[in-house]
Amino acid sequence: MNYLKTTLLMAALTGLLIVIGQMVGGNQGAMIAFVFAGAMNFVSYWFSDKIVLMMYRAQEIGPEDSSGLYQMVERLAMRARLPMPRVYIIPTETPNAFATGRNPQHAAVAATEGILRLLSRDELEGVIGHELAHVRNRDILISSIAATIAGAITMIASMARWGAMFGGFGGRDRDEDRGGGLIGLLALTIVAPIAAMLIQMAISRSREYAADRGGAEISGHPLSLANALRRLERGVERMPMDASPATAHLFIVNPLRGGAIASLFSTHPHTEERVARLEAIAQEMGS
Repeated sequence: MNYLKTTLLMAALTGLLIVIGQMVGGNQGAMIAFVFAGAMNFVSYWFSDKIVLMMYRAQEIGPEDSSGLYQMVERLAMRARLPMPRVYIIPTETPNAFATGRNPQHAAVAATEGILRLLSRDELEGVIGHELAHVRNRDILISSIAATIAGAITMIASMARWGAMFGGFGGRDRDEDRGGGLIGLLALTIVAPIAAMLIQMAISRSREYAADRGGAEISGHPLSLANALRRLERGVERMPMDASPATAHLFIVNPLRGGAIASLFSTHPHTEERVARLEAIAQEMGS
């Protein structure tokens, strides 16, 4: 179901790109914006693992590390039939974790010092299983494609607004004929980027649900993962992370705090909804 939802949301995002591209610059305008957005996100996709790991001062560990994290990742990666990812520890007490990398052969799993201290072994296995599910599902690729399309929509809308301001859609002799159309187009250039962002966030939330299910299957501990999500949510509430909004979607729980309006633009589903789904998965698995 999550895969179908992701497919439908990606189709909606693509359709929005086609509509606004045709209205503003025709096929050529849409293609130019798509190429520019694609180029920017290609660089981000290719180097995202190095960038985000450096941003959070993550330190790579090996089998000799005393935390036991490396061995846990190794065991669960074998269970998930994935290549062994690189393993990192982030020096912060805020409990959280994320996975990154452009494909399973170039993946990395990072956990904070805080999460290693907070969670039990089974809970941490659930979290690591969740992150490995992201790797297996190639969610970095999916999010990069969504970001490319959303970025193209935003660029086209920006071009249209500037064009309207400087008469790019016709001179004064055409204002009477195109006035209504111009107003409608300007309204679309405001609404379209917001709609694109909402769809992009919905895609991210759908991938989180899929990773929760995958994490439950890989670890075999759906209820432990549910407990971990509750404890991580409370941990982030007590000790928010100094995280960049651009990387918030990577973490297993949103490291940023916000109110009801902010939740509409959140990259993560509500924790209680995730917990309810995991409890249903536990019943399916007979846990």
